[in-house]
Amino acid sequence: MKLSNQTAILLIGYQNDYFSSDGVLQSVVEESLSTNKVLENTISLIEKAVNVNATIIATPIVFTPDYKELHNPIGILKVCQDLGAFKSDGPGSNLIDELNPWLDHITIVPGKTGLNAFSNTKVEKILRSQGIKKLIIAGVVTSACIDSSARSASEKGFEVTVLSDCTAGRTNFEQEYYCSDVFPLFAHVKSCAEIL
Repeated sequence: MKLSNQTAILLIGYQNDYFSSDGVLQSVVEESLSTNKVLENTISLIEKAVNVNATIIATPIVFTPDYKELHNPIGILKVCQDLGAFKSDGPGSNLIDELNPWLDHITIVPGKTGLNAFSNTKVEKILRSQGIKKLIIAGVVTSACIDSSARSASEKGFEVTVLSDCTAGRTNFEQEYYCSDVFPLFAHVKSCAEIL
């Protein structure tokens, strides 16, 4: 899959609570972020995408201060609640500053309060309205939001590519396992260089 104006890039979790040094969840993905040079590769991807007029969508996860969206959360969503992550009234939910130069080219789609970027958002409607058939996914966390969103996109009929070096898991083992054994069941797995 190559970048074109008929390809969309879905950016998941590029928020302060994951990427900033003082983010409450930064330690969850720190190992994989640095090993894969996720931010560096993502910026290269965005620069190229803007040049070919590809659609870029960001789906930040944001909660109200009292987490009323979550009902008996478990797993990573419970961790978010316990640590106060992605609250709408704090900086942790904001997109990272590194994306600022391209904000005019990024469609920010609100509504994500769970793992799947398609659930409770207008992502699918936007993709369909633009005739997008191919979707490239980048972001965090590989075993949660990336997996859930990629599976959903595949089930909806999109041709999905997960970028192995623009995604980060909780550990390098998790990242490698998903990219080698899980994602190939329903998506392509490529490096940023292969796309560019």
